[in-house]
Amino acid sequence: MMNARFLGGMWRGVGTSVLAIGSFLMLSGFLMAAEPGGTTTGAATKVVTFTKDVAPIFQAKCEECHRKDSMAPMSLVTYQESRPWARSIKERVVQHQMPPWHLDKTVGIQEFANDRSLSDEQIATIVKWVDSGAPQGDPKDMPAAKQWPSNDGWQLEKQFGRAPDLVIKSKDYWMPAVGQDQWWKPLTELPEITEARWVRAVEMRPSTTPGRKITHHAIAHLQQNERNNPLAGDDNATAAAAGGGILMEWAIGKTYDVYRPNTGKLILPGARISWDIHTHAVGEPITDHVELAVWLYPKNEVPKYRTYLTMFNAARSGAGEALDIQPNTIAETQGFHVLRQAARLENFQPHMHLRGKAMLLEAILPDGTTQTLSYVNNFNFNWMNNYIYTDESAPVLPKGTIIHVTAWHDNTTAKASNPDPNQWVGWGDRTVDEMAHAWVNVTYISDEDYNEWAAKHKPARGAGRGPNRAAATPPAQNN
Repeated sequence: MMNARFLGGMWRGVGTSVLAIGSFLMLSGFLMAAEPGGTTTGAATKVVTFTKDVAPIFQAKCEECHRKDSMAPMSLVTYQESRPWARSIKERVVQHQMPPWHLDKTVGIQEFANDRSLSDEQIATIVKWVDSGAPQGDPKDMPAAKQWPSNDGWQLEKQFGRAPDLVIKSKDYWMPAVGQDQWWKPLTELPEITEARWVRAVEMRPSTTPGRKITHHAIAHLQQNERNNPLAGDDNATAAAAGGGILMEWAIGKTYDVYRPNTGKLILPGARISWDIHTHAVGEPITDHVELAVWLYPKNEVPKYRTYLTMFNAARSGAGEALDIQPNTIAETQGFHVLRQAARLENFQPHMHLRGKAMLLEAILPDGTTQTLSYVNNFNFNWMNNYIYTDESAPVLPKGTIIHVTAWHDNTTAKASNPDPNQWVGWGDRTVDEMAHAWVNVTYISDEDYNEWAAKHKPARGAGRGPNRAAATPPAQNN
């Protein structure tokens, strides 16, 4: 059957500048209520404490990184750990720097399975807690400690209730304390795969916390006997040549892919992993390797849909390609990609480097109308966030739809991460070079599947036609 979750995918309308202003005013109202001397409503006079009000927010939105022996520089699990950072926490959440979620909330789809962003009300709660002296509150109000997997455990074990079927490891790589970026591209055989098997989920990581400091990204290409598979990659020659496409890509902000019911990736006998691991120096020598956990469907279970991790470029990858960023300018580039079959887009993950500022994902339908899907207006190189659409919000698109990707790079002093705004910048693999593409898991479906979906969602298709390009303009702010 074409499952109900699949049929639930639908487009969301386009935000306007009016909505952006409304969102700002709403947040302003919350913050005014949180300031001493503000409104005297019951909400404003309520005492906000760490144990009762703030700790639940930190558990839900922050502790994934901010806990002992994790990647963040400090733990926010207990009051004693959090209190010294109160002012910094307020500054980061008000500026929407933390938790890292750089999507414009007034444009495009807004329902995500992994949404870690704070609501305006949660921001106001944290602000009021800090401005009232960051009181601890009654220890009895403290919620039970949240249980997190150990660093050698896998996040998806809890969801699937079992260990992965395979753990694939690259060979070790070593990065000196000081040096140029390096790329490690070993091969790993998969002798465990003796028959065709379908993948239900994957999770990937550098094996140690220090290793995550030096690893910019890691890609696992699936090399198998499917050469020149037209669906394996878009204009990424490496992915297409690999035959099976890309099994997984890791970066800070993306650790796993769980494919929707009746959907997966295919591994054939004789397959091997071709790694592409980019490392950079951080001031200390580090040796590590990358691990890829794989959860398989039961033997002989064949899902109906196959999904491919696809690179949709705003500027084509490769030396000499048209990514031309002049000194002290903001550059705009765009790319167009035709869907060879009807498809569902599962996620949106922009990829740029230090000067990356914003990226817009749109769908130009065969009838000429345009849908704004997602817009990251405040890209941060340190967080390659993967925005995973929910079952109900994932866009379903007909054959012949053009995926339009627009990227902006800020090569001025306004971009805090810009190492030198007086330098010309072009495409390149190094961190100081630039890229501009979106990683998207594309699940191809039949025309019959699409027609069934369209028949059920036809009344909603008129909403949100034609993006307001003024609303999708990179904001003039430092980041």
